[in-house]
Amino acid sequence: MLKPTIGPIIGHVTTNQARIFIRGEFQKDLQVFAGIRYRASDTQQWTKGIFAKLDESRDMSNVIALHNLLENTEYEYQTGWFSPMSPVHTVDSVAELPLQWPRETHRFRTRSGEPLQPRAYIVGSCRYLRMTAGVAVLPQFGDRIFASIRQLIEGIQPPISAMLMTGDQIYVDDLNLIAPDHEYKDILAKYRAAFSQPNIKRLMSETSTYMILDDHEIEDNWPANAEAGDDALYNNATKAYELYQASHSPACSLATKGQVDHSSIQHYWYQFSDGDLEWFVTDSRTRRNLSADDRRILDDEQEQALLDWLINSTARVKFVVTSVMFYPDGKSLGDDAWKAFPEQRLRLLETIRTRRISNVIFISGDVHGSMTARLTHSEDPEFEVHTVVSSPLCNSKLLPYAKASTFILDQPLVRTAVGDYVHELTSEVISQDNFAHMVVEAERIVVNYHDRDGKPLQSIAIDLR
Repeated sequence: MLKPTIGPIIGHVTTNQARIFIRGEFQKDLQVFAGIRYRASDTQQWTKGIFAKLDESRDMSNVIALHNLLENTEYEYQTGWFSPMSPVHTVDSVAELPLQWPRETHRFRTRSGEPLQPRAYIVGSCRYLRMTAGVAVLPQFGDRIFASIRQLIEGIQPPISAMLMTGDQIYVDDLNLIAPDHEYKDILAKYRAAFSQPNIKRLMSETSTYMILDDHEIEDNWPANAEAGDDALYNNATKAYELYQASHSPACSLATKGQVDHSSIQHYWYQFSDGDLEWFVTDSRTRRNLSADDRRILDDEQEQALLDWLINSTARVKFVVTSVMFYPDGKSLGDDAWKAFPEQRLRLLETIRTRRISNVIFISGDVHGSMTARLTHSEDPEFEVHTVVSSPLCNSKLLPYAKASTFILDQPLVRTAVGDYVHELTSEVISQDNFAHMVVEAERIVVNYHDRDGKPLQSIAIDLR
């Protein structure tokens, strides 16, 4: 067996399941299979191999689901791909072959269902990896920060439950003014280059990773900048996104035999839980309606699902991921963020306020600057929400970093007949490459920002109610 060309990527993990993405390589006139075997880290006996067929329709990739795992348990696994000489093999028959597994061993941990246990996450967005003629230029800069993340979280307590990558994991349009990519094969090449760099590859092989797209997975400021004829670009970009980002997420359901059903993706937004914490990862990019009579950043179905979740969830803390900033508003960010969809934003805020929903945290990126901020209401002392913004993992030299002066901070976010929504920064604005290490404790959330070398930049405590 050969090592995966992309992956393994640990995707969605529960108390008893894990999804693992693997890519092999095309072999002319031969079938290609991927396989995984695993064991609890304190045992010696490997399970029988679990196999999946790889083909060109999915760029030689697939997702294998592991089932019946033990809660809060560390597992180790080996994975690879191979081509049997016989053309009649199936995923069942290759299990009987005497395979030589790759020697490299990876690890992951299943979730704990215990409430009030400290849990930790890595949050980041906007990872620029410049490509020229299909080759990554100076890839060590786009990959450097992932070595720092891995070094920071090695053996840390509490262990990292997941890494949240909240948009712009690739830049389809990195040469937008010169030669933007439109073809499917070129967009796939971006993903292969981005996810095969050594540091991010190693990190994702051992850390459950959740992703959601933003505009640069398609085109800058999509769909506002869409032009006639961009349908092919959109279809190609989303097809590649579904392969490399959505396939190992909860956006894909499991089929009857427990395998990931890739045809089941109906939308890109999804939910997942971690003990008494819950996450709602929104798609604030592809379901926009820019018409004047029904302007919305989330489609009606998604908004209703989000509202129902906010109202009915019994989670101690509710994290809402939105790739673009919920607040504060930028002075000159155009119509790309929630600022341009004030009616829908107000509906969410009024639901949180009037329903007395506590401990709602908005997680976002996009602006190439990191910060935390608090939102209150002038006439309702019980209302409070917070935001944690983490961006960028790696900036382009062509793009500026955000600063405090980038944002509107001297006036209310929203004025209503029953009072004003007032916001304030609770941190400095970080204007350099960085990531957030977020620890959720019983009574507070501690957000630790680190630079690309892993050095601490600032730490902020958010009290829970």
